[in-house]
Formats: sequence, C-alpha cells, structure tokens
Amino acid sequence: MTIAPPYQNYGNELVLSLVPTVAKRILDVGCGAGDNGRRLREIRREIDVFGITHSVEEAAMAAPFLSGVEVLDVEFDSLLPLGTGFDVIIFSHVLEHLRDPVAVLRRFLPLLTEQGFVVIAVPNTLEWRTRFAFLRGRFQYGDHGILDRTHLRFFTYATAVAELIEPVRELELLQYRGRGSAPLGPFRNRFLARPLRALIDDLAVRKFPNLFAREIALVAKRRGQ
Repeated sequence: MTIAPPYQNYGNELVLSLVPTVAKRILDVGCGAGDNGRRLREIRREIDVFGITHSVEEAAMAAPFLSGVEVLDVEFDSLLPLGTGFDVIIFSHVLEHLRDPVAVLRRFLPLLTEQGFVVIAVPNTLEWRTRFAFLRGRFQYGDHGILDRTHLRFFTYATAVAELIEPVRELELLQYRGRGSAPLGPFRNRFLARPLRALIDDLAVRKFPNLFAREIALVAKRRGQ
C-alpha cells in the first residue's frame, strides 16, 4: 500500500449507516485517525471497534477512540495479532489502494464469524465530474478524491460487484448503494433548500448511479459453512 498523509474526516456516513446493528465486534481496515470507530462507539457504547492502519502516526491518533489498533501491511503482514470472531469488517476507501483487493478480502474472511458481514466503500471513477474532466482532456492525479495519486485500482458502479464480490465465492451480496450529487450548479446553494437538494441528489443517484454516484458502498455476508 502506498504511504499517504494521515487520513482524517468525520466518519463515512454511508458506511456507518450500513453497519448491521447486530454487530458487537468490528474491525475497521484502514481506520485512519479512527473516525469511523469513534462515531460508531458514540452511538453504541457497548461495541468494540478495532483498527488497522499502515501508519504509526495514524495509529496514535486512532488509539483513544478504538479498542485496539494494529500497524501492519494488509497485503503481506500476518493477521494473527488481530484475532478472530469479528461480526463486521469495514473496508472504507481502502481496496482501491491495494495491488490485489480480492486477495486481501480473502485473507480477512477467516477473521469473520460464520455469519459475519463485510462493508466496502470505493470511489466511482465514472462519476460525472471525472467524466467532464476526461472530456476536456484532463487526467491529473491529486492528493485526494477519485484520482488520488495513491489509488492503484479503479471501480465504477457498474463494475464494483463483479470486481470485488463475485470473485469471492464465500461472500453473498446483500446491499449495493451509491452516494453522490446532481450537477445543479449555482441553483444548489442559492435557490434550493437543503431538503430539496438532498431529494434531487437521491433521485439522480438512484436513477443513474454510474453517472451521479461519487461513492459506492457494498454489504456482503459470509456464506454459511
């Protein structure tokens, strides 16, 4: 995995909304500064959230919010220190940074309970802003976003399931959702109330997810043994 600056945000709302309420023990792969875990434990204090990061700096930032943090390379290091029996494993904007994301998913499956869940979020490369940039002849990596220079793999709403879930026979897809926005231009903030903006964005993503979804989220369940 390519080393990047410490990752901080307010937690991924889409991912958090998809974590099954039955989960008591959660592993956040690529936990960054621990924002997802912090939000989850604010809502449900009885759960344990553990994290993995490639960065010692991120681990120090995440430690106050999580039940435990390990610093390791998810593609090559041993996963034995993590233990087993996780109800949910979260991969929020992690798999696009890996050489072989399917192999990593397979590596982590033994850490799940027999009826455990995997929650995945990846960016949609063909979201309308990126398409517009391509049409203008622009393809430039940045420090963040869909064309983050640390991204090694690219997915779209139309291909994510085939690329990430179908190759892993032990996983069964349960939910597939997108989150994004419609190109409303100056109307967005000047003339449209927030509820109306949210409604338009939701309708646009539902109708044309491969065009308007900036983020793709998948929930899969481990098949019974």
